This record gives sequence, structure tokens and C-alpha cells, in this order.
Amino acid sequence: MNCEKQKQNDRLKDIKLLILDVDGVMTDGRIIYDSNGTESKFFNVKDGHGIKLVQRIGIEVAIISGRESKVVDKRAAELGIVHLYQKALDKLGPFEDLLRKTGLSGHQVAFMGDDIIDLPIMRRAGFAAAPADAVEEVFPHVHFVSRNRGGWGAVREVCDLILKAQGKWDEVTAKYFR
Repeated sequence: MNCEKQKQNDRLKDIKLLILDVDGVMTDGRIIYDSNGTESKFFNVKDGHGIKLVQRIGIEVAIISGRESKVVDKRAAELGIVHLYQKALDKLGPFEDLLRKTGLSGHQVAFMGDDIIDLPIMRRAGFAAAPADAVEEVFPHVHFVSRNRGGWGAVREVCDLILKAQGKWDEVTAKYFR
């Protein structure tokens, strides 16, 4: 294993909490309004399954979003995500609140974001990731850039990395390979 991959695995071994941004990470960043003003977003089912897989091994998942949306409420409930912060224009406050509530330290947190509003958390998380189409300014501050764009499987890549680094991949996926 190369040195960079080993450093990445070392950071992932202690992860107990995965925090995700929504627009541009869990979705492709588009916000669609119909003629009645109803908002729609597109979520990737593979990302959702990855979230469920890490939850099965005891990793908590949280959402911190700068926007507020009923669609996000619904997706979080569907995925069993109880730590949900919306309209967080300063994302560091919810991050610190999560650390207090969970009793975790920053090195036990993985975070995926895509824009400069996410930088304060990226610099404090034990593992910071960005989707392939994140804004250029975040790349120097992350430990991993996904092959996939936001909303197109980027979250799943991070979930799979965590499972494999913690030696839980075979255990959590065994039933699918019978």
C-alpha cells in the first residue's frame, strides 16, 4: 500500500461520525422548482445505501446544510439521520454542537463538503472529503477527492472507504455475496 493510501486509512480507522453537506454532495447541486413553487432535489440511491451500510457498523451520520428544505427533512428521515442542521450559514456551530452531543473529538469525524462554506469543518475534521466537482478552493483542504460528482455516488465512495479502512466491508456486505 502506498504512503498516501496508508495515511488515508489511518485517518479513517477512528471515524465514528460522518457529516455530509447536501447540495453538491448528497445531490448534484441543482434546485428544481415546479410551477407551484414545489422544490425537488435528486438523491442517489447508491449514496443512500452507503449511508445505511456505515450506520450498520455503528457510525452516526449527520447533515449540515446551508439551505433549508422539506425535501432534506424527508431524505434524512428516510435514512434514519437524526442529526440534521439546516440553514446553517456558519457550519462550525453545528459541528461543535455535534461534538458536544456525541462526546467525540474532531479526529473521529469524517466530513464531505463541496464549497468554501465547508472549509471551517474541513480543517477540523479527522477526514475531509470533496466530490470531484467541488469548487477548486476546497481541494487543498481535503484528504480525499471522489471520482464521482456530487449526487452521483460521491458519498458512497466515502462510505465504502470507511468500511474498508475499519475492516468492516466483508462483514457488512457478506449477505449480498452469498
